[in-house]
Amino acid sequence: MQVFISHVRADAKLADRIARVLRDTELQVWDDSQILPGDNWAEKLAEGLEQSDAMVVLFTPDSAHADVIRQSEVGYALGKKDFKNKLIAVVAGSPEEMPREEIHWVFSRLNTIYLSDPERNEKGLREISQLLKEAA
Repeated sequence: MQVFISHVRADAKLADRIARVLRDTELQVWDDSQILPGDNWAEKLAEGLEQSDAMVVLFTPDSAHADVIRQSEVGYALGKKDFKNKLIAVVAGSPEEMPREEIHWVFSRLNTIYLSDPERNEKGLREISQLLKEAA
């Protein structure tokens, strides 16, 4: 199974940690290192989405007001039948930093993992992999 991690640049470090945990559990992860200088960025993202079987959407205080491109990534996953039960929302930050009302209502209907302290929550990171494997 290949997983696409939707995140904003400010959250790249946490996205990389999630990717490492997923790879450690034998899942493949599409990441933007596959985009080379001179490549059409939007085209490569679209290819990554098409090649992926699942998506992890990372919500943090930095991504609370995501841009249009990120919204289109999530919209793609919501419309792709193969992503059913394989779209995982990961909310990283304390309840004060990430109030539930900041999270789009549609994600309340998805598998959601809350990481109040993502720097120390290895168990929560492994739970992402477990949910994806159960849905496979």
